[in-house]
Amino acid sequence: MTVKRVGPVRVGEAADAVAVWSHRCSWEDLFVSVNIDSGRGGLDLRDGWTRRWTVSWRADGVAVSCSVQDLVQEPALASDPMRHFTWRRDQRHRPGLQFLTSTDRHHGAESLKEGSVLLALDFAGDVVDIVSQPMKISFGTGEKGRSHTPDYLAVTRHGVWLIDVRPEPLIKESDRESFAAAAEVAVACGWRYAVAARWREHAFAGLDALASRRRLRSDPLGLRPVLLAEAAGGRRFGELAAATGCEPVARAELLHLLWSRQLGIDLASPLGDGSVVVPAGEAGR
Repeated sequence: MTVKRVGPVRVGEAADAVAVWSHRCSWEDLFVSVNIDSGRGGLDLRDGWTRRWTVSWRADGVAVSCSVQDLVQEPALASDPMRHFTWRRDQRHRPGLQFLTSTDRHHGAESLKEGSVLLALDFAGDVVDIVSQPMKISFGTGEKGRSHTPDYLAVTRHGVWLIDVRPEPLIKESDRESFAAAAEVAVACGWRYAVAARWREHAFAGLDALASRRRLRSDPLGLRPVLLAEAAGGRRFGELAAATGCEPVARAELLHLLWSRQLGIDLASPLGDGSVVVPAGEAGR
């Protein structure tokens, strides 16, 4: 079986200077493109590679394995994490659990960077489910066999994503080879692939602010309809909050409306009182 690749594998499509309107962006728009094509050179992609490469995972504590060719038929999303989350005093990364409103449960993250990616998926990924460290890919190279465990498999309403998370300064050539192998597996299965390596400037700071009010359930003062109406045509964040006569509560409600994508802001610019807020039905500025 030969799989045809279409174009280079990248994260996002726009440069840092382009606006990222929160109400209509996808999760990968929050990251800067990372080209991993240089890692393909050493991969064994001769005819029949999908039969030679294998994928293994754990389901209810039982190890399961199959060829890449057969992977599309297997319930990989029912898997348990391939690695356990461990803590020790001298480790440099910080593992933990991230709660997602889209799945209504916690998901494991081996670092703060991975937790940030989960937050982006929760906000703009149209997520149905996510599996942490879903599988181990055993692949061939020109010299020897290698293995790689991607960080996430995310099922969204627009398809399945296989995702690796690695800060850009820490990416080595061996990592690019592993990422390229994961990308080949994703293409073979009809999935999309991404390496989350660097945030667009200002994007995560704004997203983190919105997330602080993502679970705001009630609107006791009835401010949300007022804010939605006042935002028609575009108003600045500070002006909207002040116009309600109850500014502290209005600010919290505005953040919730932005998180739920009923309103939008440009996440490529710092979030502040001068940020222009537009209704979700408008295309943005």
